[in-house]
Amino acid sequence: MVKLQTHQGHLQVAGCDVPELAAKYGTPFYLVNQNLIEDRCKEIHADFLAKYPGSRAAYASKAFLCLEMCRIIAQQGLGLDVVSGGELFTAVQAGFPMERVIFHGNNKTDQEIAMAVDHQVGRVVVDNMYELERLQAEAGRQDRKMDILFRITPGVDSHTHKFISTGQLDSKFGIPTDPEHLRDYMDKVMTMTNLRLLGFHFHVGSQLHANDSHLKAVEILAGIIQRVKEEHGFITEELNVGGGYGIYYTDEDEPEPLSYFTDGIMETLHKECASRGLNVPAVTIEPGRWVIGEAGMTIYTIGSIKEVPGIRTYAAVDGGMPDNPRPSLYDAKYDAVIANKMDAPRDAVATIAGKCCESGDILIWDLPVPQLAPGDTLAVRSTGAYNFAMASNYNRLPRPGVVMVKNGLDRLVVRPQSYQDMLSTEI
Repeated sequence: MVKLQTHQGHLQVAGCDVPELAAKYGTPFYLVNQNLIEDRCKEIHADFLAKYPGSRAAYASKAFLCLEMCRIIAQQGLGLDVVSGGELFTAVQAGFPMERVIFHGNNKTDQEIAMAVDHQVGRVVVDNMYELERLQAEAGRQDRKMDILFRITPGVDSHTHKFISTGQLDSKFGIPTDPEHLRDYMDKVMTMTNLRLLGFHFHVGSQLHANDSHLKAVEILAGIIQRVKEEHGFITEELNVGGGYGIYYTDEDEPEPLSYFTDGIMETLHKECASRGLNVPAVTIEPGRWVIGEAGMTIYTIGSIKEVPGIRTYAAVDGGMPDNPRPSLYDAKYDAVIANKMDAPRDAVATIAGKCCESGDILIWDLPVPQLAPGDTLAVRSTGAYNFAMASNYNRLPRPGVVMVKNGLDRLVVRPQSYQDMLSTEI
């Protein structure tokens, strides 16, 4: 958990006064702490990349992506995991090294496949036979050779919300592990002259606080690596183990350090490979939420305060479901503070409501707060992941901008939408 900093009763982030930022930029906006992003990247280098030679790490950009985030990740020496043509286009426009891009997705369009081949992305993670054949055709058309991984559905159940659990057998993602299915894929890819299979990928879920599903998946993949060696003579060079490492949202969360997951994964992989007489493949991890989640806050202004006698007090903010759909989508929990009253006792309780015309537009139920007044600045914690990325224009609310802070300096990296912006594509 990131410890909050205060000065003269005001919340500070990376040396910047949050209420002053609210006055400068207007609310709502996403506030991103670049110092914390860089600290997480340094932890990846120290506790994984330097510790396990040959390993790689790619930031899962679906969590939060803009041009500036691409530049930061490139400067930090990590790769980039993209899942759409839009994410790839952003990386291209930011000048991100294409050899460090990994392209995922369970239904890549022909346009997206052509983009991946044209820009020579470092890896394409193939999800199904339909994609495999279309990728081979496009690589042949462009006379290119593409490095690929097969996404495997390991059949493990993770202890997380069903909407963000991805490794179970009944999943829209990946190739089932039964021998007949995998044999068909191996037989097919071994005949393809424009594709080079390097290994396998799995992802078991998101916001996980235990490593047992990762370790079980590694055991299963070790068996697959052995099987394809024996049946096809294929030597697995790479194993991508995804991400999913949990972060702090509320006091109910007890996040583990990165090394808890990566050390367990590597120890299990080395043990399994040794017992099966296999070479240990190079391992790639793909943290996204873990890098950006706690680095982000959403800053709002409190407006109307409505007391329902004997039941609840509602404090409404100038945003809500469009800038953070996760509470409505899968009951995600958040913590928040009143940024201009950090020294005041939290002796009241309020439910933080959004401004949308939806009864379900509630950001936080029953939050301990100081005595509130319209105009107070609310800072919702740990909104770096899947808030800006999932934002919409529901109720015709403009999407908020993004303010980046580092070492006491602030800068706007995504300007807030205007009403005119929302009409720019309409005829």
